[in-house]
Amino acid sequence: MVQSEPEAQLIARVRGGEADAFYDLVRPHERGIYLAALSIVRNEADAEEVVQEAILKAFQAIGRFRGESKFSTWMIQIVMNEARLKLRRARRHLYDSLDASVAGDEEGDYLPCDFADWREIPSEALENSRLRAALGKAFTTIGAKYQQVLVLRDVEQLSIQETAHLLGITEAAVKTRLMRARLMMRDALAPGFDGAWKKGEPYQKVRPF
Repeated sequence: MVQSEPEAQLIARVRGGEADAFYDLVRPHERGIYLAALSIVRNEADAEEVVQEAILKAFQAIGRFRGESKFSTWMIQIVMNEARLKLRRARRHLYDSLDASVAGDEEGDYLPCDFADWREIPSEALENSRLRAALGKAFTTIGAKYQQVLVLRDVEQLSIQETAHLLGITEAAVKTRLMRARLMMRDALAPGFDGAWKKGEPYQKVRPF
């Protein structure tokens, strides 16, 4: 298997004038940055527009990237800022902070369902188009603040500290939101298709994520 080129080398190539190398930098994070945008603007067309604009801005600003954080963290921050800017422009008179307190968000009154048949999703099942559709549908049900922390931690695999910095919340809040996001996704998906993610798979209870 051909290993991907180190990030630092790709950045150096882009700065040296190889514009095509920028796509190799962004490609591993395409899904994550799209979901991050979608979690804010709540519209697929708007999310795509935000991602395109953010990628252009990142390309134009690559010379100012100092490498003090991972490229993915820097890219996600640009995307989220662009998404929030678009939201403010479109709904200026209705705009509320995405971090505004909502009853039940942090007070511990979310009660996950108890599905005995819940099990970890096998990796081969992710190739199933029905499952991909189910994941997408479940993702839209969990609320923006939970979507954002799920994308940053589980999709982009940012650290708790990085996630807290990007969202402007405490590390404890990141942990709480991530736990609830995973539970909500579990409840939205369980118990899978016809009671199991893979037909004929023996039952084995494991942690949801």
